[in-house]
Amino acid sequence: MCGDCVEKEYPNRGNTCLENGSFLLNFTGCAVCSKQDFMMITNKSFREEDGEEIVTYDHLCKNCHHVVARHEYTFSIMDEFQEYTMLCLLCGKAKDMISILPDDP
Repeated sequence: MCGDCVEKEYPNRGNTCLENGSFLLNFTGCAVCSKQDFMMITNKSFREEDGEEIVTYDHLCKNCHHVVARHEYTFSIMDEFQEYTMLCLLCGKAKDMISILPDDP
């Protein structure tokens, strides 16, 4: 992971949890090739651990394939809530909890 490629490391994204994609507004440009272009998503994996779904992938520079960041997204159901989390050097950190009941307590 490369802190030189991002404007801010692990920015606080509130409750915006991305399962897919890249937060390009935080990408200042590749520290290796100096180009600011789209990101490639590679090494995407999905696994389930103790009832929690975990999606991980790498953000790579489209031009030189430099690894900018590793993205982790989780989803789980806790009691009567769906819980989402995201942790990524590029996309940031976020957490959200939504009720699965008709009336959100």
